[in-house]
Amino acid sequence: MPGFDDDNVPESAESSAIPARARSGRIIFLNGTSSSGKSSIAKELLQILDGGPYFHMPVDSFHAMRARREVSSDELPHLLRRTWMGFHRAVAGMAAAGNDVVVDHVLSEDWRLLDCLGLFTARDVVLVGVHCSLEELERRERERGDRPMGLAARQFHQVHAHGLYDIECDTTTASAVDCARQISNFLPERPVPTAFEQLIVKLRPDLPAVD
Repeated sequence: MPGFDDDNVPESAESSAIPARARSGRIIFLNGTSSSGKSSIAKELLQILDGGPYFHMPVDSFHAMRARREVSSDELPHLLRRTWMGFHRAVAGMAAAGNDVVVDHVLSEDWRLLDCLGLFTARDVVLVGVHCSLEELERRERERGDRPMGLAARQFHQVHAHGLYDIECDTTTASAVDCARQISNFLPERPVPTAFEQLIVKLRPDLPAVD
């Protein structure tokens, strides 16, 4: 709820006992290039989704937690990989505790999806493809000025290479509000097997079969 502060929760509302294992939370997994509008959609989803409350977990927030110091070019790839791996496990932990989560992600490296497939409860993931034309992505990069020019173009062909989603939206012309409503309207009648369940069969045969 707005302004919630756990320091203000009455003692009677808390318990010293360890709570029973919660149901797994839902993960609405928004995947798209930089500047495709994922964070804007996530913010709108938090306003309209029933249940929850949902938590928005953007990977940018995890990158922002790092100490601001110089990192060598040899060390940087390992540091970034550890950050992404920690992000994935934080999302999995929030969902395992029964929290509903909206994640914005960039599947621009194959291992990221493979890692998530092994961590998340596949039936609980709603995989959303967030598309945008390259021309519009480049315009947004120039306008926002806080992303390296050409970043979206470098991610453009890889980020959707796995080719399978529960639902897709296109922010080239559609607003974040319209995309959020499209996703929200889809949720009550989401078919199974989910995209994550199908991707496990396709990409992670080493994992136990999905029931």
